[in-house]
Formats: sequence, structure tokens, C-alpha cells
Amino acid sequence: MLTTVPHLRSVVDQDGAVILDIEHDTMLTLNSTGGYIWQRLQQGRLIEEIVSELSQDTGIDIAVIDRDVHEFLEQLKTRHLLTDPERNRPAGPFRWLLKLS
Repeated sequence: MLTTVPHLRSVVDQDGAVILDIEHDTMLTLNSTGGYIWQRLQQGRLIEEIVSELSQDTGIDIAVIDRDVHEFLEQLKTRHLLTDPERNRPAGPFRWLLKLS
């Protein structure tokens, strides 16, 4: 599951979102669709849920929404605004050594 990184501050409204990256001293603005996705990520929604809701809300084919949302998320990851904690967790028999649940 993707999550927003902790050093961000954001404001979301019907027009979109403004994201301030305090660590890198940068600001990013999103349009209304980007703000919609960003807000749901902050709420802990799964990507599949976001895609489904956005498709229902807009009437656009789910395959198109899925492609566009994943492309958008990749852009956010390249800007270091999202992280995937599951990818950073050790797997296998030594996982217990780090006391991870």
C-alpha cells in the first residue's frame, strides 16, 4: 500500500491540492483529479478503491482510469512524495529479528 511521506504538508479542496515538501523545499500543485487521488491516499485508501471510485464518479472506463492513476502515482513516487512500506520490509525467516509485525 502506498502512503504519503511524513515530511509533507498539503491542502486539498475542490480545485485540487497544494503539496509542500518541507524536506526538499519544493511545492507541487495538483488539479482537481490529482487532489481527489491525493486526498484518498492520505485517507489510507487502496489504489484499487481509488480507481473504482474515480471510474464510478466520472463514468470513464476503469481500464483508462487504472492506467492514468498508476502513471500519476509513478510521477509522485519519482518526486519522493509516496512510499511503499511493504517493499521496504524484510521478508523471509529473519523478519522476526527486526520485531516487525
